[in-house]
Amino acid sequence: MVFKRRLKPEAKVDLIPMIDVIFQLVVFFMVSSTFIITPGISLELPDSSTAEPVVITNLIVTIVSEEELYLNDEHSSVSLLGEQLGSLPESSSDDIQNVVIEGDRRASYSLMVEVLDILRENGFTGINLRMRESGN
Repeated sequence: MVFKRRLKPEAKVDLIPMIDVIFQLVVFFMVSSTFIITPGISLELPDSSTAEPVVITNLIVTIVSEEELYLNDEHSSVSLLGEQLGSLPESSSDDIQNVVIEGDRRASYSLMVEVLDILRENGFTGINLRMRESGN
């Protein structure tokens, strides 16, 4: 005598737990990752015990030396900085009033003043210096 099964086995994959796990992984990697604003530029920022957080803007000037200067991620020099700032589109230069300057601790004071003068000549009024908070 041959018996027939009344209930046939149904193999079904439930996707909800897998989607939950993937979502958890995405959130974990978003929270734990660090964002590098100027990749490939190694700076030793000067220490300051009164350092305040700086709001990151669309325009960052990184000063390594007189020959090595970066406007955002474009390589520049002191002589070319004024031209590059002048060639920014009018719409973006009107929106950007604040500039963040990142200077290496070995950069000379006269170089910093020269860059500040170039920025002011091009109409940038809010200039912030980025530094590292010293450990108390």
